[in-house]
Amino acid sequence: MKPRFEVADVLNYQHGQIEDLCANSWQARALYALAACRTAQLGGHIDRCDNPNCQALHMSYNSCRNRHCPKCQGHKREEWIRGREADLLNTAYFHVVFTLPQALNRLALYKPELLYALLFKTANSVIQSFAANHKFMGAKTGMIAILHTWGQNLSLHPHLHCIVPGGGMTAAGKWKPAKGNGKYLFPVKAMSKVFRARMMAALRKESHLQQPLAKKLVQTPWVVYCKQPFAGPQQVIEYMGRYTHKVAISNHRLSSVDLDSVSFTAKDYRKGGQEHVITLSHQEFIRRLSLHVLPKGFVRMRHYGILASSLKQKVRELVEQQIGKATIKERPPLKHRVCYTCGKGQLVTLITFDARGPPPLDLLVYLTPK
Repeated sequence: MKPRFEVADVLNYQHGQIEDLCANSWQARALYALAACRTAQLGGHIDRCDNPNCQALHMSYNSCRNRHCPKCQGHKREEWIRGREADLLNTAYFHVVFTLPQALNRLALYKPELLYALLFKTANSVIQSFAANHKFMGAKTGMIAILHTWGQNLSLHPHLHCIVPGGGMTAAGKWKPAKGNGKYLFPVKAMSKVFRARMMAALRKESHLQQPLAKKLVQTPWVVYCKQPFAGPQQVIEYMGRYTHKVAISNHRLSSVDLDSVSFTAKDYRKGGQEHVITLSHQEFIRRLSLHVLPKGFVRMRHYGILASSLKQKVRELVEQQIGKATIKERPPLKHRVCYTCGKGQLVTLITFDARGPPPLDLLVYLTPK
């Protein structure tokens, strides 16, 4: 169902002021792309259905393909899910979340690339250290980590969603499961303390941790959360698909947009996920949205250890020889461009056009089958 309101509506209301509401030109450029997505500004294409009983013509405007755009992630998510299912191991998987304390938000504003890179590096070092400990696993494990920077109210809330297999490879090439028989990974309280210590040490090394801030960070509890294992390997990918291509706010969360303000729904997880409505001025909404535009070229999803691209194929072959293949339910073929009229045929592009507009009507008539 198409949403009534879009993030682009708010951006277009303030189109001439976006630069003033962003911290840098890269953020403004991304938001302008979101505003132009699927409009005449980006040009478009005319497609015809290849179903002989339909052959309807459809005109569509081009997508911006920006990774922060709420309208451009659906197909990418489905492609990612299908591509990753082949990499699944026949073991339990755990969802681990590493969250930075609010005291580091100022650094996230001014040095996002540095802080987020350290977050990835430190989280991986914590996971690998606990995996190497014979009390818990005694092997090298892997991790898929995805950076999110937002909270439900669009405030700055940097955290990593990580998927960790419940086992690892020993130096001798043997698969070794975690001690909890797939029900338990590592102790989160101990992980939280190690995470805080290593992150602070990394920040000190980069000379970005002054004494007052260091004292505050020591007194603040750092949160590492580990959820119960997934029901099966395939559920892991389905679940991760929600996070890999998620953006700060979807169009479906917008409840109203008028000349001055925008309202959207948000869940309060401190109250059991209770939903409420937040209303912001256009300027404040855009300012908060801009906080979540990642630095140019920054990779927000990373693979580590035995799940890294250089190792995963070899590791999967070894694991399958020892504990078998993961059971994957076959999916129907993915259809990207299904005809909106008949719902059966595939759309074939006939003509593309730029921002000057589509071809004249007489050409469209000529293209229409007799």
